[in-house]
Amino acid sequence: MMKSLNGQRVLIIGGSSGIGLATAEAAVKAGASVTIASRNQDKLDAAAAKLDNAPQTVILDTGDNNFLESYFQREQPWDHILISAAQTKSGPIGSLSLADAEASVASKFWGAYRVARVARFCDRGSLTFISGFLSERPSATSVLQGAINAALESLARGLALEFAPIRVNSVSPGLIESPLWDDLSPEKRKTLFETTASKLPVRKIGRPEDIANAVLFLMTTSFATGSTVRVDGGGVIA
Repeated sequence: MMKSLNGQRVLIIGGSSGIGLATAEAAVKAGASVTIASRNQDKLDAAAAKLDNAPQTVILDTGDNNFLESYFQREQPWDHILISAAQTKSGPIGSLSLADAEASVASKFWGAYRVARVARFCDRGSLTFISGFLSERPSATSVLQGAINAALESLARGLALEFAPIRVNSVSPGLIESPLWDDLSPEKRKTLFETTASKLPVRKIGRPEDIANAVLFLMTTSFATGSTVRVDGGGVIA
């Protein structure tokens, strides 16, 4: 049974959709006071309307270090922070432009790094990153994404030592049915999901709620730090 988050303050960066929104919903149900952050107020408003006990919303851009510093200086320390926000592009390194590659690293790795260095936590609070199973099972067409995910997991392990007793962990998803894939046509999305599911031991792809369960496990398990929890349907071993 999931432990309670009653009376605890949870910040979810990237909380307006997908994994972040599912985690916000789970944290609200666990009794937390939740704030969801994104770069788009309209998306935040739409997300907040879907949740019970309407969470607070805040515009945050993980690429703006000065704004992040100002925000976290104003705020009370947090019990838990999840960083799920990232915009990355994939493709063979020969065809992926350097500008897109650098922007991807800036968004997912440096965005998390910026938050980590300025965020303030309550005693024995926690920080969780969302990485991805490509860190362990590289893809010939997503080399950069695998490298970014591996760097995030390494960052979490190092910060678990530097920030102790604040706990720092990662959750590593496999293919998740989320708005990330909305740019694909319905037919291509259906083919991708069905083809991937057929190769996985669980014979299905993941849902955002699957990852939210892992995030809440790490938030509420006081003996977990420096860990990467893989929730990939067996993707690494398939």
